[in-house]
Amino acid sequence: MGNPVSCTAVTTTFAELTTMRVGGPIEQLIVATSTEHAVDLLQSIDAAGTPLLVMGGGSNLVVGDVGWDGTVVKMSSPEFSIDGERVTAAAGVNWDHVVSAAVAEGLAGLEPLSGVPGSVGGAPVQNVGAYGTLTSDVLESLTVYDRSTGLVECWPPDRCGFGSHRQSVFKHSERWVILDVTLRLRRGGQSAPVTFPHIAQRLGIEVGGTASPADVREAVLAQRRDRKMVLDPDDHDTWSVGSFFINPVLAEVPPRARDCPTLPDIKGTKLQAAWLIHQAGFDPGYGLDWGNGTVALSTRHTLAVTNRGGATTGDVMKFAGHIRDGVAALFDVRLNPECDLINCSY
Repeated sequence: MGNPVSCTAVTTTFAELTTMRVGGPIEQLIVATSTEHAVDLLQSIDAAGTPLLVMGGGSNLVVGDVGWDGTVVKMSSPEFSIDGERVTAAAGVNWDHVVSAAVAEGLAGLEPLSGVPGSVGGAPVQNVGAYGTLTSDVLESLTVYDRSTGLVECWPPDRCGFGSHRQSVFKHSERWVILDVTLRLRRGGQSAPVTFPHIAQRLGIEVGGTASPADVREAVLAQRRDRKMVLDPDDHDTWSVGSFFINPVLAEVPPRARDCPTLPDIKGTKLQAAWLIHQAGFDPGYGLDWGNGTVALSTRHTLAVTNRGGATTGDVMKFAGHIRDGVAALFDVRLNPECDLINCSY
């Protein structure tokens, strides 16, 4: 076992490490600079019985103003390789760096996921998807550390529990830590069929047509920028965790929500949270004149709860609860968070 004493330790807050820019102090932050280093750290910290939180890019994480009384391991390994049609990246590698490198190498399959914030390790947790592609569509295998056994294992995708919307066995579980991910892409000059009208329009093609992966990537990035979904430190509309609320999946749709657009799901019927929020009276930009004005919905769409500058986690929770209660009162549907809430709730 390696010696974690040699690692980098600093004092900081979650507001400095997360895309929403809220959250209190961290007792001890340790940056894992390689996969082997990460395993050594996890084994040592668990053996000592110290409270442990593992994080990547902080794009799906909201931590309370009290912070974390224990150790935070930030996955920050640069390990990344392309071998033929296989792309392998450590959990701490920036996700969009992988997409950009794959496209530059003439590989297709990841371009619809361009501009998604966060790190590689977070993609399977959420089964991140955009514009017709899911992480599980291109996932070949993962290397996983099991904190309950201390073992490092290689997992196939069918062990990950994908299926229902944005779900996996990793979500809201502290047992497994993803160490690296291998993706299987394809060589060729064309993307998969483009199924989203806005992307097809930007490309000047019909829905169902194809284009070069590089052109699809640029169209996706342009679309995401228009919707304020590409991180920009100077734009408060991007100070968020992306979609704060998950699309609810219900066994039975309440009568009051019967007009909501739906999609089938293996666990029932999936409702569009954005529609529910909008129809409940919360327009894009709502919140700028509510409360103390530090938290509001994105001015471009209703799923993103944004920090307008100076917000606390308490402000975010109060605002999210206000949106949740408004939707529940009108439609009898409870909205739950898509992001991870640590030491906070609404």
